[in-house]
Amino acid sequence: MDRTLLGELEVSAQGLGCMGMSEFYGPGDWDESIATIHRALDLGVTFLDTADIYGSGHNEVLVGRAIHDRRDRVQLATKFGIDRTGGDAARTVRGNAAYVKRSAESSLLRLGVETIDLYYIHRPPLNVEVEETIGAMADLVREGKVRYLGVSEFDADLVRRAHAVHPITAVQTEYSLWTRTEVETVAPTLAELGIGLVPYSPLGRGLLTGAVTADSLADDDSRRTGYFPRFNGEALETNLGLVEQIARIAHAKDVTPGQLALAWVLAQGDDVVPIPGTKRVAYLEENVGAADVELTADDLAALAAAVPPGAVAGDRYGDMSSIDA
Repeated sequence: MDRTLLGELEVSAQGLGCMGMSEFYGPGDWDESIATIHRALDLGVTFLDTADIYGSGHNEVLVGRAIHDRRDRVQLATKFGIDRTGGDAARTVRGNAAYVKRSAESSLLRLGVETIDLYYIHRPPLNVEVEETIGAMADLVREGKVRYLGVSEFDADLVRRAHAVHPITAVQTEYSLWTRTEVETVAPTLAELGIGLVPYSPLGRGLLTGAVTADSLADDDSRRTGYFPRFNGEALETNLGLVEQIARIAHAKDVTPGQLALAWVLAQGDDVVPIPGTKRVAYLEENVGAADVELTADDLAALAAAVPPGAVAGDRYGDMSSIDA
């Protein structure tokens, strides 16, 4: 796996999103998840992404256990800010200084590490101005508890405000063949300020792999709910039609649809580091194979035609308020 830079932080050119190992996408398996993280490191995928919200802390504990004897090989990213203590129906995004510092201490404890390499706020804070949040995060850098700072789902104006308080290393946002608008809007600002991009859900939460159908998801998989409109009803039927177009292009190149979709993200720039999520070794190995897929100008044109702007049915989330705020 090649190496690249997010700001001044050197990471693997592809990361591993660990969220699904603990929550949201059906049942998890602790041993298989640990094995997946270990295999990732063996393959050179050393940039691991977690958050305190995933499994209400479970995911940070899992990741910490997996890397406890491999810490020097890992670039460890985690996130804070989404407060679920009142239940999901009442969850909010907090960024006040005391909450920032308390969250960091809790994450350090669960992860079993002394320093977090990249610390993000998960969404724009709702209870304070962003300057207070980033100021508190900057204190963590000065205290040696965090190395670099990131933000997630920030628009260009918020990125500038955050960067004015303390240098921002990376912006994390959803980005894939069929989620492009937000990144296209913020990308010029990132390039100007030297900030890297970390796309989450680069495989469209699995839909772009071709493995998801109307009947393939477990009963407790959150993608079956209204929280993810693209996976339901007529929207799903429309989107599966787009996946068929991608699959035809992939077949012609003798790669999987997921590898083709991930290769498209990787082709967007050296400072673009996707973090496809998986909890299984086999899917991890398939994702890593995307790094060897070379896309020609004709390939890129074919993909643009297969998924033109506005073709995808359904919003990213049923409730976009925490992102659009």
